[in-house]
Formats: sequence, C-alpha cells, structure tokens
Amino acid sequence: MNMLIINFGGQYAHLIARRIRDLGVYSEVIPYTRASLEEIMAKRPSGLILSGGPSSVYVPGSPSIDPRILDLGIPILGICYGFQLIAKIMGGEVRRGEGEFGPTRVRVIQEDELLSGWNADIVWMSHSDFVSNLPEDFIVTSISEKGYLSSFKHKSKPIYGVQFHPEVKHTRGGSLILENFIRISGAQKNWNAERMLSLIESYLAKEISGCKKVLAAVSGGVDSTVSTLLASRVAGDKVVPVFVNHGLLRKGEAESVLSSLKSIGIDVIYVDASEEFLSSLKGIKDCEKKREIIGEIFARIFSEISEREGCDCLLQGTLYPDVVESGAEIGADRIKSHHNVAGLPPWFKGRVLEPLRYLYKDEVRKLAKYLGIPEEIVNKHPFPGPGLAVRVIGEVTEEKLEIVREASSIVEEVLRKRGLYDKVWQAFSVVGDDRWVGIKGDSRVDGYIVTVRIVESEDAMTADWFALDREIMEEISKRISSIPRVSMVTYAITTKPPSTIEPC
Repeated sequence: MNMLIINFGGQYAHLIARRIRDLGVYSEVIPYTRASLEEIMAKRPSGLILSGGPSSVYVPGSPSIDPRILDLGIPILGICYGFQLIAKIMGGEVRRGEGEFGPTRVRVIQEDELLSGWNADIVWMSHSDFVSNLPEDFIVTSISEKGYLSSFKHKSKPIYGVQFHPEVKHTRGGSLILENFIRISGAQKNWNAERMLSLIESYLAKEISGCKKVLAAVSGGVDSTVSTLLASRVAGDKVVPVFVNHGLLRKGEAESVLSSLKSIGIDVIYVDASEEFLSSLKGIKDCEKKREIIGEIFARIFSEISEREGCDCLLQGTLYPDVVESGAEIGADRIKSHHNVAGLPPWFKGRVLEPLRYLYKDEVRKLAKYLGIPEEIVNKHPFPGPGLAVRVIGEVTEEKLEIVREASSIVEEVLRKRGLYDKVWQAFSVVGDDRWVGIKGDSRVDGYIVTVRIVESEDAMTADWFALDREIMEEISKRISSIPRVSMVTYAITTKPPSTIEPC
C-alpha cells in the first residue's frame, strides 16, 4: 500500500488519487465512514490525504475521522475540508466567511518540506469556511490575497494542510506539492498502465466468475469499448456486447460505431430503439426527468436482452466523474444523474460490473492505446449517455434535434480541418427554446439561438473554455447560421466550475 485518500464527498477526491497515480504511486480511496483507526493501520499506508468535501466541519454530525489517526506518525496532508478538519481536531477554529472561488493568488511566507521549490502564486480555491485560529504547535506557511490561511504545517509532526486544491490543474505547480508529499511519505513509485491493466483484469475475472453471462453495454466510446474488450479477453463468449441506438446520437454515429467495433472484433447485438426513446421524451422539459426516462428505457431494454440471452450481470464503462456527479459517493452532492449510475431504476435486477469506476478519461485512453484500440475510438470526444437529449434544453423535438446534430457536426468538422479536434476535450453545440429575430432572404426569421461549447480539460472535473481564433469562429458561425431556423450563434466562455461542461 502506498497512498490512502480519505474521501469526505469532495468533487475532486478521486482526482487526488489520479494525480498521485500520474506521479507513479499507487493510491486508493476510501470513504470516511470506513476510515477507522484499525482499517488504516491494517492498510499500512505510506501517506494519508484527507480530501475536500461539501460539508462544514462545525456542523453537528459532519464527516470526521478518529483523532488518534493524527498521532500514528503517518505523513498526513489535508486538502480544503481536510485542511479545516485537521485544524478543528487539533484545537483550532473554523468559521464561515466570504470565501474564495476559482483562481486565487497566494503568498508563501515560510517554505517547508511540502512547499519546497514551489514558487507559483495562482491556486484553485473553492471554499466559504476558513481557518480563523491556528491550532497550537502549527505554523502558517502561506496566505491568500484575501488574508485567509492557505497552508500550514505542524512544528514537529508530519502533518500538513492546504486550503486550495493542488490536484486541480488550475493550481500552478500543484503537482510539485503532491510530489513533495510523496517524497515526505516515502511512497514507492511503481504504478503504470501494465499494473492498472492487471488490477482491472483481476477484478473482472473475480466478478465475472459469479455471473452466468454478462451483457456488455457498449456505445462505441473509449470507456465502454475498453470495458467490453477487457471483459471479452477475460471471459470470451460469456460476454454479450449490446449497442442501443436511442436516436439521440451524433450525425452518422450509429454507422461509424458499428464499423469501429467490428474492426476490433466486437460483434454487437444492435438495437434501434430510436422511436421509443423519442416518443417517451415528448413534452418533457426538465433535464433530470429526461435523464431518468432515458435510464429507465435503457434498463428495460437491457433486462429484456438479458432474459433472452441468459445474462445476469451488466457491464458498463462508468468513469469516476459519472459516479461523483451523480452523488453516488458517500457525502457527495448530486450534480446530475448519469444514466449508468443514478439513472438505473431500483427495479433493475442485474448485478452491475464497473471495472473503470475509479478511473478518469485520460487514464482509460492510456489503457486503450496500450491495448492497441484504433485512434478513432481512443480520441473520440466524450459523449453523454443520454446523448443529444442533454444538449437540447427544454423539450426534445425533431426540429431542435436536427439543428443541434447538424451544428455539432459542423463544429467537429471545422476543428478537424484546422487540426484542433485532438487538442480540445469536447466540442459541440446546444439549442434551447430561446429565439432571436433574424433576416434570411430579405425576410424575417424567428430563429433559434445555437450555443457553441468548446473546452479544454484533463479529466472533466474542471474545464476551461477554449479560445478560438476569430477566423475559425467566423467560419463556424457562418456555417451554423446557414441551418434553417437558426438566426444567432453564441460562444460559451464559462469555466467548470461554476458551470458544468454539458448544459444539463
């Protein structure tokens, strides 16, 4: 065991583990409800990291740990909520304040082992509570531009804390801080794609051994493709791949998915349920309701095929961002219900296997390349399970679907032509019910507003909008504006957070 992260429900908890793994150290995440003194001693971690979380440490019943853990002599790093929790347990004071959100300047006032060599000044903050009084035997090592304590250390014990998030790429030099903590902990650097693959295959071998047959839900994206390929390697014909076309796919996607999967030896049962999905969404405007309906239909189709094929297990390409945004981690808030997590109805009986549940997209892409999966699958932009239903704000109509499908195709086509497609995380269009009066052919048009969204990201937990050259923006705008009933094109320039990448 190398690094153990205690999760208090933070949006970035598993991102901490991911960053540690990026630095070559194996890490494991456990919820605070399982972080007993005995459990931690049994795992014998080299270092312990306390994650952020949505709670307040001074609220009765808020997540905590056994105070004796801080006396084990294990190097400990508290991040955000974990920073405040250490302060409270050790006798300091935490209060509610104005807070800090997003990029924030900090000033190092005393360099220590954790901040050694770190000369950056911009960090990513996301807090309202703050440490107002330092515990005894602690010293302040940095202060934020608003005067909040942004990091501290114990005078004699290997206990450190930062109010900001070093695991988020927007914190300049954040990896160096984590690298320093790895060095402090003495953790071994032995984590790589080969070991990752070995652990996943071991998980699959163990889980599938208890299944009669496994229905593998495959969409043609890299996540479900990797899951299905690995399961097939482990269990062969015991795995039944299924591709469901819900009528909410991108332009030409059904055909390209079938072709791509066939090229790597995955022969799927193809189900065209477009009419059922679209008719069930008629009149539905609420985004969460749309997600719920789509999840329900997927589950019913999978149940029917499972009964026919003798499957009692369901394999999904669920990633960690899906899990945490759906509120499936203990202590985490629900941001949106991903159909493969919170969207599965209570009546669904199949045992769910999720071999990639604690990985991020770029980690899965590394595995895909290691496995020799074609680039067209590896580098395909992420696409939500509910498809274009979440890129159509309000009711999903044929007209709005056609607009968003064509507009998104234009965006991707232009980016490919300009050599930018593989340099951004996601690029698509959104259409809602808002209208803008336009002029086409000397006539008034009461047209739709199309919003273009292009973002940069490493893991979908945070994202920046991508700054396009004016010439490229003009090309995209002109081509989308030529779509019938479109009279205005806008460009989304909000980061995640406070926005999410997808509109709903």
